Amino acid sequence: MNESLKKRLLELLKKHRLVSSEAMERALQIQRAQGGSLSEILVKQGVVSSKDLMGLLSAELNIPPINLGKCTLDPEVVKLVPERLARQYHVVPIAKLGHTLTVAMADPMNIFALDDLKMLTKFEIDPVLAADEDIMKTLGGIYGQEREGMTALVEEHASDAEEDAEGLPVAAVSEDESATNVDQITTESARAPIVKMVDLMLAEALKKRASDIHIEPYETQVRVRYRVDGNLQVAFIVPKKNQNAVLARLKIMSRLDITENRLPQDGRFKIHFENREIDFRVSALPVTHGNKVVLRALDKQNLSMGLDKLGMLPEPIAHFKEAVARPFGMILVTGPTGSGKSTTLYSVLNQLNSTERNIVTIEDPVEYQLEGTTQIQVLPEIGLTFANGLRSILRQTPDIIMVGEIRDGETADIAVKASLTGQLVLSTLHTNDAPGALTRLADMGVEPFLIASSLIMVAAQRLTRKICTNCREAYDVPKDVLERVGFTTAMLKQPPAFFRAKGCLKCNKTGYHGRMGTLETLTLDDKIRDMLVGGASSDEIKTYARGQGMETLRENALRQFALGMTTLEEVLRVTAEE
Repeated sequence: MNESLKKRLLELLKKHRLVSSEAMERALQIQRAQGGSLSEILVKQGVVSSKDLMGLLSAELNIPPINLGKCTLDPEVVKLVPERLARQYHVVPIAKLGHTLTVAMADPMNIFALDDLKMLTKFEIDPVLAADEDIMKTLGGIYGQEREGMTALVEEHASDAEEDAEGLPVAAVSEDESATNVDQITTESARAPIVKMVDLMLAEALKKRASDIHIEPYETQVRVRYRVDGNLQVAFIVPKKNQNAVLARLKIMSRLDITENRLPQDGRFKIHFENREIDFRVSALPVTHGNKVVLRALDKQNLSMGLDKLGMLPEPIAHFKEAVARPFGMILVTGPTGSGKSTTLYSVLNQLNSTERNIVTIEDPVEYQLEGTTQIQVLPEIGLTFANGLRSILRQTPDIIMVGEIRDGETADIAVKASLTGQLVLSTLHTNDAPGALTRLADMGVEPFLIASSLIMVAAQRLTRKICTNCREAYDVPKDVLERVGFTTAMLKQPPAFFRAKGCLKCNKTGYHGRMGTLETLTLDDKIRDMLVGGASSDEIKTYARGQGMETLRENALRQFALGMTTLEEVLRVTAEE
């Protein structure tokens, strides 16, 4: 932004009293030190909202605003501006009329962007205003659908690396591992193009809200996939010649042994991204053509939000809060792998974490690192199992204990007895529903009277994809279909609103954006305790609990559907038949 345009923006902001002199001076200092758009800096610093800035610029510069979420983009028009330029200047090409190209911009006063676009496209540039976050979401959607853009960037870095070095040994596991040139791989992994390639891989994953990154070596290429909202999607392809350097770079970041290619390895590293601290848990597994590496992204911000922000309905959350308010006893969260059990328990721990409480966890592995708590990593190879670790924890006078998972009768027995001696014990178990956890503990050898005395509540959990509110469309569900899936109007206090997924740029054409928790909570009362001691089956306990008002997973998910939060297809996918 040149000086005259910067001065004009300053005058506009001061005229409308949107920014104080002190805040403006801070923003100018940041711009002088780091560069970038002044308007973008002001928004990022929280000095002015993007909505206020858009309204101001639109009125004063006579440039119309546009809602990108409502636009249908022509792929041929989008291709007129290269991805690198679109991302650099935060622009989205939206229309072409004659020799004029209309582009959405957050900063229409950036004459460098306008000049570069004009010179490159050979079109006259007509800017319209859009919020910067909408532009970045749209760009992510565009280049998420067409991986050529990402692949081109990766290949560009790969070709830069090739210019610097003659090449590396291919990453297929050789019969003679000593033949691998470790020094050469280490040197290559530290080269700028490889570092940029790995940084790009991590940044794109976080922008797309990926929970996992899968780096999979094949005979002629390396495939990179992101798991977004529980589903894997191909992100881009890394050239085979760069496989060793990329994997070595990740192993060095994770403090793993780059010379070890025959045994599985586990590590972790931490990065800062958009004012957030992200932990990555890394697993390297030897496969036919090298090492498959899976990175799990763990964002601590998800924990600080608390239970109320996990997307669950208020009724099961209220049951959860009542249970964790108890001074001692056991709370179990059940469900399959990837159902969000650990995130729920960590959110509870984060809320209970205080200087007055001694909180100790034993996990395999330690996922989130919570300041103010004592966390123990299980190491079975040296005898530190869940059971042995739990015995030692009890000598540390804990107030709250979290056991990552109850896997055997010994661990279950110690955990139950710990909850009877004054500790609040939180743990997970693999069962399909809440009542099934009661009989599972009994099957592990825990005495039914101990289960009845110690257990406060069991919650069965699933993660359900949320429907994209930007493109969802209302429709009428046939009455017979609703009856077959078990929906009744008695479930709601208001008229239902049924929506189905459609797909847009914001949700990468999937129709879904984000996930939420679906819960089935079973709070033990005297009758259930009597039934347990009397040897009742899980089906008998479930029948009684439903009669007392317990909402099953299917019923909870159907309520979320009727409130417009998800789709019927998603409900049927994540919940079993009753």
